[in-house]
Amino acid sequence: MKKVSINIKNSLAFLLIASFMVNAQVQKGHTNKNKFRQLYDQFADPNKYHNASGAPGVEYYQQKVDYKMDIELDDLNSMLYGEETIKYHNNSPDKITYLWLQLDQNIRKKDAPNLEKNSSGNSVTQRPSSFVRSFVKDNFDGGFNIDWVRDLDGKPLSFKINQTMMRIDVPKAIAPGQVFEFKIKWWYNINNRMDYGGRSGYETFENDSNKVYTIAQFFPRLCVYNDVEGWQNYQFWGNGEFALEFGDYEVNITVPSDHILEATGSLQNPKEVLTREEFKRFQDSNSSYDKPIIIVNQEEALSKELLFSKSKSIWRFRAKNVRDFAFASSRKFIWERQAVNVGKNKVIAVSIYPKEGNPLWEEYSTKAVIQTLKTYSKFTFDYPYPKAVSVHARNIGMEYPMICFNFGRPEEDGSYSDRTKFGMISVIIHEVGHNYFPMIVNSDERQWGWMDEGLDTFVQYLTEQDFGNSYPESIGGLEKYPSRRGAASKIVPYMAGNQDFIAPIMSNPENVYQLGPNAYAKPATALNILRETVMGHEAFDHAFKTYSKRWMFKHPTPEDFFRTMEDASAIDLDWFWRGWFYSTDVVDIGVKNVNQYYFSDSPDQKAKSKLESYGYDLENLPDLIFKIDQDSESFNPDLIDKNPVENSKILKDYLLEQAIDIKTETPKYFYEVEFEKPGGLVMPLIVEYKYSDGSTERIVYPAQLWRKNDSSVTKIIASNKELIGVTIDPDFETADVNIDNNNWPKQEAPSDFDRFKEKIKG
Repeated sequence: MKKVSINIKNSLAFLLIASFMVNAQVQKGHTNKNKFRQLYDQFADPNKYHNASGAPGVEYYQQKVDYKMDIELDDLNSMLYGEETIKYHNNSPDKITYLWLQLDQNIRKKDAPNLEKNSSGNSVTQRPSSFVRSFVKDNFDGGFNIDWVRDLDGKPLSFKINQTMMRIDVPKAIAPGQVFEFKIKWWYNINNRMDYGGRSGYETFENDSNKVYTIAQFFPRLCVYNDVEGWQNYQFWGNGEFALEFGDYEVNITVPSDHILEATGSLQNPKEVLTREEFKRFQDSNSSYDKPIIIVNQEEALSKELLFSKSKSIWRFRAKNVRDFAFASSRKFIWERQAVNVGKNKVIAVSIYPKEGNPLWEEYSTKAVIQTLKTYSKFTFDYPYPKAVSVHARNIGMEYPMICFNFGRPEEDGSYSDRTKFGMISVIIHEVGHNYFPMIVNSDERQWGWMDEGLDTFVQYLTEQDFGNSYPESIGGLEKYPSRRGAASKIVPYMAGNQDFIAPIMSNPENVYQLGPNAYAKPATALNILRETVMGHEAFDHAFKTYSKRWMFKHPTPEDFFRTMEDASAIDLDWFWRGWFYSTDVVDIGVKNVNQYYFSDSPDQKAKSKLESYGYDLENLPDLIFKIDQDSESFNPDLIDKNPVENSKILKDYLLEQAIDIKTETPKYFYEVEFEKPGGLVMPLIVEYKYSDGSTERIVYPAQLWRKNDSSVTKIIASNKELIGVTIDPDFETADVNIDNNNWPKQEAPSDFDRFKEKIKG
């Protein structure tokens, strides 16, 4: 053993082994932390239902649910009664032994767990209405009252209610390809939205005692059953919205005969429910492309407000391939309709509103509906439904197929501020836009709020800018429409906020502190940056439209969106999704150092040390030229602005030998600009270089610049002009949360900071 030990000790092998053993003791391995690594650790695996390209797989399926309903609105007592027949088509490969239905109104029951889901006592102020609701008045007693559940033969079906979900046990498993039909009878008390809030309910007008009803989530609805969740029966807690199946609807709604009613679907019996003059206007509106036709004008609506008719009318609606149904009803409604061509489809843009909405609503509502249909269709697909309705409803914005409820009310004297005007136009665009996401591209709102709210807010931003161009009078002297969300600078205050109260975009809506910035603003901003700064318009628009068309009338997942955007553009975006959607990292990129240098035939001490470490003989060097930094002991300021050929005979001889024109090919000034990235988000590096002659140069370095060094990178600037300034992200396109380090020299920052503050106002 001793002999072997001596031999090994004297060998190079032993030294290598010893070195390896020492290093193994002091160094630790690590998993792949590179920001550009594949996102396989977060994505669900592709399969036969959702394939690797982001498209529906060869065995993709979804259920179909058809509804026939008879509904009656009791205006006197503010109650709603209904009886529905449901036809459930099992298109899955599975046997279904029970059905889950959503009972969303049950969050209004007196004992609903939803009422106790939040901590209390956090606020130092309280509105009088909130105080009365909390401590003086009895809680509203809402929620579904289920009279019975039966099969088509009238036999009772067993059911169990668990908070906002109802399970119906079917007598025999529903086999793949089979259909099961059953009936439900129910009723509930309609909530006063002004007292108890909510997406649906009614508002009472004190001056005339009339009510405007905006009714939704009003019937037991089937949950989604699919390959991703099985039954999507996550309880409704108030924020996560609605995952629903497509189907055909036949709905008959009984209301007082002096009411005007709009709903999802096409009205089947206008002649029966309208006066002769109203019916004529209704017919004329189907071919009025230049301006709206007023079906019921303000004077006629005022007359109806006084009637309180005791007779009833039945409004009959039919809708094909929709995922939900909602309606609005009141005797106060002014009603206007205008035709618009969307691709090859004729669509009727509709607005209904009480007189309290004027003059704002008659001026802008239908225009906003039409602009939404045009812009959204341009970026996605042609709007496929026969109409789009905007309903005036105080304090809410909420969406359903073909109909939405929107705020925006002038003062009593008819005056309104820009904030009210733009708020109303924007909410109409947003809620009508929801027809595309998620009413047609039918994402799971209960799980992924950003997939409808974020995508919708992004296209809302594009539509608002189109609206300002189409109706310049609406924005007055402004340069462009003042969008509240979408521009990169707008998200900075949120992203720079307290990390204890910020969640990744990829979070359930119930589990985030700030739902608006998280599910609406941040994903919309991310997509805008993706389009403007990362991908470019052509690549982004093609990919976004591909996703939209692939998933029309289907149920996409987040991975389907992420994969399609890459598949249709040939741009790797895993780094982008990881940073913006799966983390709460921020953008912070700065100028760390600017070093000026020149070239010389003689090495300085730093160069000599390196050469010696490489084994060079300093007395017999090959032809080399050496970089002399401004902090070198050999630095000569007199040579800094000289052509390097004047400083280097070696370089001059080489250029002459190669017949290179010295005057045109050789720059005079050389700089190393080091950029740092204290923030965690990887982003393209947008830099503006300013020169002594007043000129500027804008360069966009791709995000991949950071792939091998996540902390800092260096770029060489070689120019015939002296560099006097460096500015990162000069137009605030990347949502950089810290602009104090965005400039060199640093004293230039305050003016940019002032510009930034102006940028994020509002």
